[in-house]
Amino acid sequence: MDASIHIDNLSKSYGTIQALKNINLDIHSGELFGLIGPDGAGKTTLFRLLATLLLPSEGVAKLCGIDSVAEYKKIRSFLGYMPGKFSLYQDLSVIENLEFFATVFNTRIEDNMDMIHDIWVQIEPFKNRLAGKLSGGMKQKLALCCALIHQPKILLLDEPTTGVDSVSRSEFWQMLKGLKKKGITIVVATPYMDEANLCERVALIQDGEILQVNSPAEIVEQFEKDLYSVKSDDNYQTLLDLREFEHTNSVFLFGQNLHFTDTRKQFAEDELKQYLKNKGRSNIVIEKIQASIEDCFMALSTKPEANE
Repeated sequence: MDASIHIDNLSKSYGTIQALKNINLDIHSGELFGLIGPDGAGKTTLFRLLATLLLPSEGVAKLCGIDSVAEYKKIRSFLGYMPGKFSLYQDLSVIENLEFFATVFNTRIEDNMDMIHDIWVQIEPFKNRLAGKLSGGMKQKLALCCALIHQPKILLLDEPTTGVDSVSRSEFWQMLKGLKKKGITIVVATPYMDEANLCERVALIQDGEILQVNSPAEIVEQFEKDLYSVKSDDNYQTLLDLREFEHTNSVFLFGQNLHFTDTRKQFAEDELKQYLKNKGRSNIVIEKIQASIEDCFMALSTKPEANE
């Protein structure tokens, strides 16, 4: 089966609030695709539309060539959906949750063990523990098992690594790579920009609009300006100073440094250092750096046309 997703001018409004605005997106069969954006960007709304839990205000979404509104029951038979909030039965044990979801899809755990085996071996020692008593990482793995119990062709994962430790995040992405080898189309929504690099392609989304769709490497390559790291004795005050600098194109705080772009083609490092010294800054360090996905997202989301 062709497990592609085609979205054409999809919009969703809640009263006067437009959560999604004319989304156009094609996700290839068997692709590991990332939907990257902050909270409130529209990721969950898009997933709920694809999962046939909401009706679109406008537009069409097709999964495996099937319309999400007209034939929603067919889509539910081959779609796996893991919502952002842990939604399994916390007063049932691990094995009871898994058996319940297998029954819902008219199947059995043993008939689908080839699909969930790599995950099941990690949670089987806790099979009799109540789901509500599991750690965040184990809840995540159980929820993934339940989403896979009917061997779906398409898997939607809404912020699956939010709130779990870094080790569990790494393990989860390793599991996704294993699932991809089985031919499943996997779409992951995440606010973590570093997870974009783990996807084959990503869509950057902000305020219900797609800013760009491409591979992470190509998005970074298309960053338009030279990027500089700026650090001083007082980074916060330097941030305020640079916002007033006449040649500042953009400046954002990234960890212990500031990321700065200049409006001019020819960057004048000495002029910038002197400006900051005149403002009372010391220990100034300026270095040219490679842009990251987060830099690209910030540049795209602050363009005038992105905010219209």
